[in-house]
Amino acid sequence: MKTYFLVLIILFALSYLYLRIALKYKIIDKPNKRSSHKKITVRGGGILFPMAIILFVLFNNFQYPYFFAGVFAISIISFLDDIYTLSSKIRFPFQVIAIFLILYQVGVPFEPYYVFVFYLIFGVGIINMFNFMDGINGITGLYSISVLLGFYLINHYEGLINSNLIIYSLIALLVFGFYNFRKKALFFAGDIGSIAIGMLIFFLGMYFTFYLSSPLILLLVIVYGADSGNTLIYRKFFTKESVLEPHRHHIYQKIVDNNCMSHLQVSAVYAIIQIIINVLIFKTYRLELQTQFIIFISLILAFIILYIYLFIKFKRKEII
Repeated sequence: MKTYFLVLIILFALSYLYLRIALKYKIIDKPNKRSSHKKITVRGGGILFPMAIILFVLFNNFQYPYFFAGVFAISIISFLDDIYTLSSKIRFPFQVIAIFLILYQVGVPFEPYYVFVFYLIFGVGIINMFNFMDGINGITGLYSISVLLGFYLINHYEGLINSNLIIYSLIALLVFGFYNFRKKALFFAGDIGSIAIGMLIFFLGMYFTFYLSSPLILLLVIVYGADSGNTLIYRKFFTKESVLEPHRHHIYQKIVDNNCMSHLQVSAVYAIIQIIINVLIFKTYRLELQTQFIIFISLILAFIILYIYLFIKFKRKEII
């Protein structure tokens, strides 16, 4: 408990220091027509997430070194992207290397090679999903907390990993929330924050799925996955936009744009829905594989239908 309190104090001190430095050197996010905020705000506050992982490594005998190396490398590139806006041609190779290190840490076999390549692509997709979904106050923090609580609950009974990795990250999210869970946020996560937390969740997801042999573990990110995945399909096949460019097609963005809910209300709803799904997963991840696949497919279909319903509803409002 003393160590957790020490981590809390260190992260609060680092957050205050970073806020001062970012304001001085203008590491800021300026609003544009695709932004959900209306005032200049410090970006990169999610530097707390890789810092929490560094503290975990230092205080826990340098566990998971390849995972740490991947997070460290991608965090540097992501922070540079927050400052200078790097080309995707620079970011992508580092993302692939970082995901490769995670897969190596988990122990995923290289053969058959096409399965390993699929995991590489899937991992890059997951971390970018967290990046693209980081668009309103509170959503990255609250949603990530809901996901990590799901992993923590399962790990409490299975003992798959050192739980301190999850706890330190939860502490970082709470500290981040002090600045971000506001009507007018003091800072945003930035690429360094959303990518780092995406890396952590991908690592946990692969580790738990690999050793529990449960497809339901993947549903610990179903709310983000449904919004991000369906939006990607829509943009790829129904618009002429580049899928790499910023946009306002996500359901959470449309809810805010149509003044249905505030930023924090939408963030809370996403987190609460995920927590409900987490409880279902916890009750069923040890069932027969056939039953798990039925639950898996049923939930995927349910979220696709919900997405289509909400998307059509908001499209009609835009036409009117």
